[in-house]
Amino acid sequence: MAEGDTLVSVDYEIFGKVQGVFFHKHTQAKGKKLGLVGWVQNTDTVQGQLQGPISKVRHMQEWLETRGSPKSHIDKANFNNEKVILKLDYSDFQIVK
Repeated sequence: MAEGDTLVSVDYEIFGKVQGVFFHKHTQAKGKKLGLVGWVQNTDTVQGQLQGPISKVRHMQEWLETRGSPKSHIDKANFNNEKVILKLDYSDFQIVK
């Protein structure tokens, strides 16, 4: 397996103006477009988990940290618990209520 294809899992939490701006829907759409799996949930922040090839996860992390949904304003993005995985734990990218 090439280095960019190594599967990883990482948790994330996004702070800023991320409520009422469809951040979770845009996150789900971007994750699916990149072929990632995991989940996203609105709390006081937006949090979730990404899983997939490390190159795609890195792309998604950059998007979460710098872009987000069109009307969002991201103050901070935390990424934790990154680990190499042998298989994906999810089959899709879900919005968790």
